Amino acid sequence: MKNIVVLGSTGSIGRSTLEVIRRLGQDYRVWGLAAKSSFEALAAQAREFQPRRLAIPDLEGRPRLLSHLNGLEVDLLCGDQALVTLAQEPQVDVVVNALVGGIGLQATLSALSAGKIVALANKESIVMAGKLVMETAAKHGGVLIPVDSEHSALHQCLRGENAHQVNRLILTASGGPFLRRDVASFSSITPQEALKHPNWSMGPKITIDSATMMNKGLEVIEAHYLFGIPAEKIKVIIHPQSVIHSLVEFIDGSFKAQLSLPDMRIPIQYALTYPDRLPGEYVETDLAQIGSLEFEAPDFHRFPCLVLAYKALQSGDGYPAVLSAANETAVQAFLDGRLSFNEISSLIEQTMDAYSSPTLYDSDAIYEADSWARQWCHDRIQN
Repeated sequence: MKNIVVLGSTGSIGRSTLEVIRRLGQDYRVWGLAAKSSFEALAAQAREFQPRRLAIPDLEGRPRLLSHLNGLEVDLLCGDQALVTLAQEPQVDVVVNALVGGIGLQATLSALSAGKIVALANKESIVMAGKLVMETAAKHGGVLIPVDSEHSALHQCLRGENAHQVNRLILTASGGPFLRRDVASFSSITPQEALKHPNWSMGPKITIDSATMMNKGLEVIEAHYLFGIPAEKIKVIIHPQSVIHSLVEFIDGSFKAQLSLPDMRIPIQYALTYPDRLPGEYVETDLAQIGSLEFEAPDFHRFPCLVLAYKALQSGDGYPAVLSAANETAVQAFLDGRLSFNEISSLIEQTMDAYSSPTLYDSDAIYEADSWARQWCHDRIQN
């Protein structure tokens, strides 16, 4: 039996993870659940899955959660260290990190330090501290299995292959809701328009990242650290159907690709059952019905966030952490109506230009860079 902790269980990936566990049956047990603020949904999940522990990072939310639990007997962790404690539990085999944003980094490091398998959907962990995360996994025997459909595809294509024989990694991108929209009208894009993704059902932050294509930029950084491939050998291609999730090109000119209709439950199940594969009845991919697959090069003028992500990766040190924090802050400001769509990339670029990288870069510097970028962005937005 695998004991599983789901961090961010009430979000899109968290809910899909619980659906997969529900289908996998009794060999996969929900040992712990964590959420930020959706207490009613968390309580409902607790009643169904009967976990040993629940965790919330906000002490003040404890009375509200208890009111929804209605006397259900479950250990409750609250406060700044709640997620870390849950991620390190000795009885836990797999930690699914479906948290959104920089809050997920400490939980990732803690789980890997405890030698856990981490099914990682929190891309900010790798973006902020890719070198540190990979070093922690290697030092303590932790295992990272990516849950993002693109990195899951790369992971599957690279299984059994020699990394020295890889020529390029190719990440596919749908292009989001504004692939064909006139760039001159981008300043008038509303949050409601940006939240309508053509292929995927995701949380608000990730959906806006898809609209700006920052999600693909973050995935480039993530792929670099996960698979040890230089930035210049990681490419992005627009593939509107989202059927091919990523490709690997080898030095002999051959390609491997992973295909399926868009459904996050497939990479989630792959991560939970790894290294095995179990039956899954989620989507039926009928290639004849799909008919054709389209590809095109990304328009960097249309999607400047993609350029900024490559710049951050090539600059190294604290720049990916600054990029991630600035993007998270800018996206929330856009959702709150305090920034225009175009100003998301503009604010990120200004933040990166204002940043001065430290001479020595370690875990403390990562958090300092993250905190500095958030404060700098907040000050700019207010002014």
